[in-house]
This record gives sequence, C-alpha cells and structure tokens, in this order.
Amino acid sequence: MRVDPDSRSAQGLTTFLQFVALNVLYMVACVPVVTAGAATAALYEVALRYADEERGYLIRGFLVGLRRNLWRGTAVGLLLGVPAAMVGFAATFWLALGSALGTAVGTVAVLLTAYLTTALLCALALVARYADPLGRTVRNALLLPLAEPLRTLALLLRPVATVSLLYVYPPAAVLVLTIGFSVGAYVDALVLHSIFRRRGDDPTALDPVSPFSGE
Repeated sequence: MRVDPDSRSAQGLTTFLQFVALNVLYMVACVPVVTAGAATAALYEVALRYADEERGYLIRGFLVGLRRNLWRGTAVGLLLGVPAAMVGFAATFWLALGSALGTAVGTVAVLLTAYLTTALLCALALVARYADPLGRTVRNALLLPLAEPLRTLALLLRPVATVSLLYVYPPAAVLVLTIGFSVGAYVDALVLHSIFRRRGDDPTALDPVSPFSGE
C-alpha cells in the first residue's frame, strides 16, 4: 500500500502531529515558570500567523518567537501575571472567610483578577504581534479590555472553560496535555485577529505598525 504524502489525510495527520509537538514544546518552555510569558507570546505568534492562513513551520516559528520575545514576554508576564496571582490569592482568602465583608471584598478581587488576567493575555498577544516598547504594550493591554470587552472576554472564557472541564472531568487532562494549549492558542488567535482588524491593524504588512500607539 502506498501513502500519498500530498493527500488531505496525510496533511491533516501531519498538522495534528505538529500541534501535538508544539503543545509539548510549549509546556517544556513553561517549566521554569518565569519563562511562561515569553513561551505564551511565542505560541501566540505562531498561532496568529497560522490563523491568518500564512501557515509556515509551527515548531521552528515557536523557537524563533521564543528567542525574539524572551525578555519582553517575560517582563509582561511578571508585570501583569504576578499582580493577577496576588489578587487571585486575596480573592480566595476573603471568600473563604464566609462573612458579608469577605464576600464583598472577595467578589471585587475576583473581578480584578479577571481583568488583570485578560490584560495579561492581551499583552502577550501584543508582544507577539508588534514591536512596541514595553510600557506602551502594558498600557495598551490594560486599555483593550475596556475598548473591546466582549472579544477580550472571549479570551478569558477559553482558559476558564478548560479549567472547569478539568475540574468536572479530570481525564480531559490527556487532551489538554496533547493539544490543549496549541489548539487553544489557535482559537484565541481567531479572536485576536478580529480585535486587531477592528483597531486598524493591517495583517498583510510584513512589519505591522501598532494601531494602539495612540499617536
């Protein structure tokens, strides 16, 4: 039996295996924790390119993006990720008290955690798409959830849905560990492309200018 490497079945299997390899590579890159921001920015970079029908090499593109976004992605991860984690811990603490005050403060902390997490995802996407200075990237990321509430909310709902699925059905971890992150980034990329185009981005430009510069 001969297998045609150009057939749709063969191409589909190849793409699936690339997404699996990309998923594993992403998880390995996140092991030091501090590099999770840079790894996520690199994952968004290849996902944005793939979702824009540019295709390209997923694995090679991820490695190149990881090196290019290392310091900016790491800095963004620390600047927004650490406060989000701290506020999230505070939300857990206050809600665990069970008092009216604890519930009120905990609810505010949950909302703030959601906002900071959404801003973090937006910031990593901006790092992946543009070469703006760090300060501008963080500022624009903090403003995007306010300017695009519904679309940025979709970015947050995807990881929330994943965590909820794992809580309800733990065996789903196998799916997350194989393609969960890479395919999830591709889904996010579809939302991000709609956000960028609404803000005046030109996806065909080789060196796109950020439409969020405010200049």
